[in-house]
Amino acid sequence: MDTLIFNLIFLYSADINIITKVFTKVGDGIINMKDNFITFGVIIGTRGIFNPMLARNDRKILLKTLNSLGYNTIILPEDETASGSIETYQDAKKCASLFKENQDKIDGILVILPNFGDELAIVNSIALSGLHVPVLVQASCDEIDKVSVSERRDSFCGKISVCNNLIQYGIPFTNTILHTEDVDSNEFKADLDKFARVCRIVGGLKDARLGAIGTRPAAFQTMRFSEKILQYFGITVIPIDLSDVLAVANKIDSAKTALKADEIRNYGQIPSRINNESIMRQARFSLAVEEFIEKNELIAGAIQCWDSLEYNYGCAPCLTMSMLSERGIPFACELDICGALSMLCLQLASGNPPALLDWNNNYGDNLNQCACTHCSNFPRSFLKNDIEISELDILGATIGKESCFGAIKGHVAPGNFTFFRVSTDDRKGYLKSYIGEGKFLDAPFPMDGGIAVAEVKNLQKVMNYICNEGFEHHVAMARGNVADILEEAAKYLQWKADNLQK
Repeated sequence: MDTLIFNLIFLYSADINIITKVFTKVGDGIINMKDNFITFGVIIGTRGIFNPMLARNDRKILLKTLNSLGYNTIILPEDETASGSIETYQDAKKCASLFKENQDKIDGILVILPNFGDELAIVNSIALSGLHVPVLVQASCDEIDKVSVSERRDSFCGKISVCNNLIQYGIPFTNTILHTEDVDSNEFKADLDKFARVCRIVGGLKDARLGAIGTRPAAFQTMRFSEKILQYFGITVIPIDLSDVLAVANKIDSAKTALKADEIRNYGQIPSRINNESIMRQARFSLAVEEFIEKNELIAGAIQCWDSLEYNYGCAPCLTMSMLSERGIPFACELDICGALSMLCLQLASGNPPALLDWNNNYGDNLNQCACTHCSNFPRSFLKNDIEISELDILGATIGKESCFGAIKGHVAPGNFTFFRVSTDDRKGYLKSYIGEGKFLDAPFPMDGGIAVAEVKNLQKVMNYICNEGFEHHVAMARGNVADILEEAAKYLQWKADNLQK
């Protein structure tokens, strides 16, 4: 059986478990999913003047906690060192060697401090391993009535020394919510959840391959981006001419087309005025795009949607993009590659299918509310309401509705969301981004397409920032509150990230 495994690109949260999904091609174009759990490399630090049983006990509790939450671990066997933990340079070399052997498995490193710990042994374990993955630093709590020589931990102080050394060595790290928290505490479990999501973003973007179908619409210069800057950050763009995709679409056999057409009919409500040929044409285009994705192992992408496809083939690609995003392969319109990258990051952080929207309209005289819209290509679960699949309204009025079937229409249901935008700054030569959170409202807005009425704290300041920094009018959004996770991931990705609500 021909099997093609894509990069890790989709996750969801069940309680505080982080389960990632990988796409697997089985046979002809059938995409299944399979589970793959986050794996942590674990360093238990200790220092000889402290009771080694503190470290041994915390090790047992930690591994039990991680196992119960569904995380895999790579940790040096307890009998490999004199204390059972990492304390000397020789211990560090053993730990680093183990990590290096498992570098393709380790998504992040946990530094656990049951006591003060040995800062050199810990930093050398990471530095000598050669791993460049996120690092979480934890320190256990002392109890007021247990601070004798045999009972005290001093992790509160030791953590400061460990972090100081990590900074000296240029190793970025993530701190826990509280300065000290026990390895079986709810606070630490919450930190693990957040950290696992950070690891998923960083790992999911490693050697990422994004597809660019067609060229940028000539009228939309705001969609310009730098492939070279993206490549510098490890993101490869794979282009294909739109005519090549259409050539494939025109050759797809009727049996495959019929199956895809049934999938389309089950995806949303199609008005009776839409003829069967429009649906079949859309199905062939979707299958051609999927073939391009599979052949090139893409994890996201963008399509030239305005207006060559409508003129030269006779459908709108919005439905194709919506269905792909719903399956965990985010696709953006108007060849907005950085928009697709923004969507991918949100998906990895939240586990929810993202959408690409316009910051489009003020909402009456409320300065913290606006309407965010698109034609649209919103994933079905992003709207959380019934959807209609019909024609583009603006282009349909210009070139004929019969050439514009494929738009997703509906109002976005209420709920919390995170917004995120990545852009290449060609003059400064780096990736920049902004992040924030808001709420979708149950409020009317009589416009066609995909409609979201949003409330964002300090919206006027957000809009001022976007204009002054030269960002695009497109923004990616996903359900859930994950702004802090995206901000933390940007530290490891070495992107400029501004959390606009801090």
